[in-house]
Amino acid sequence: MSNSKILVTGASGQVGQVLYRHLVGLHGEDHVVASDIHQLDGFSIFEYMDITNQHRIREVIQRHKIDEIYHLAAILSANAEQNPTRAWNINMSGLLNILEAGVEFSIKKIFFPSSIAVFGNHANLDMTDQFDAQHPTTLYGISKSAGENWCQYYAEKYDLDIRSLRYPGIIGYTTLPGGGTTDYAVHIYHEALKQKKYECYVHADTVMPMIYMDDALRATSELMAAPKKNISIRTSYNIQAISFSPSEIADSISTYIPDFEMSYKIDFRQTIADNWPRRLNDQYAQNDWGWAPRFDLNKMTKEMLENLTLQPTIN
Repeated sequence: MSNSKILVTGASGQVGQVLYRHLVGLHGEDHVVASDIHQLDGFSIFEYMDITNQHRIREVIQRHKIDEIYHLAAILSANAEQNPTRAWNINMSGLLNILEAGVEFSIKKIFFPSSIAVFGNHANLDMTDQFDAQHPTTLYGISKSAGENWCQYYAEKYDLDIRSLRYPGIIGYTTLPGGGTTDYAVHIYHEALKQKKYECYVHADTVMPMIYMDDALRATSELMAAPKKNISIRTSYNIQAISFSPSEIADSISTYIPDFEMSYKIDFRQTIADNWPRRLNDQYAQNDWGWAPRFDLNKMTKEMLENLTLQPTIN
């Protein structure tokens, strides 16, 4: 347990809910404040907060004496394409409000989740390097790329300790997806158990990088716990975990559910996926803070199916 007082924005989201519980386990429930525009059950301390309202952010930070922020409030890739103006306002104005508060209140650490969406087809998509070209093709990617540069600017100009990961698609069993292009890799497990079939919206051979939720949480905690002198990247770290296609995850599921059937109905998310990396070079994360994944595809499939079977909605 620590004496830090932590604020999690976007705590009702897909990752926010799980990260909140993870941080409570590390620091104690009295040390973690959940915030969002929607309140769910399970938050010991909750504050309603619109991330675009700078006055409200300042009020919450002052009330709880916050010294560490995990800024997860954002509109994800597929949903952002449906309403670009709203997504830009939330993703960009929200981050700038947090960074400004970081300076005003001398926040010790800030975590900003970036994404593989910052890259585009000018990068080497087969093995995307840490400093590969960023030409994002989605509003979500544009906002995350701009966000990385804002984080570096505030780190250099104001000496804010801002740390960031370029998350691949995150796969977990405790929450439903929040509107991302990689969401099929979560939905497929639910449908495999309920219907023994799944209709996928990207092609069978479309490879994208993914990460199991346990590894994503551990990567986040290890990055935030690393000594400041070890952090050489002030934009956002590449992290590589698992890369696979829909056909490969279907084969993995078929190991446990032999009569599972996969079909395809391609939609607009295919264009998004075509401009994303297939694998990431994460040498900086390995060298700076010892990053290494623990879950491969088959281990993840086993965990997902076993845990989803225990969920009331699956039984």
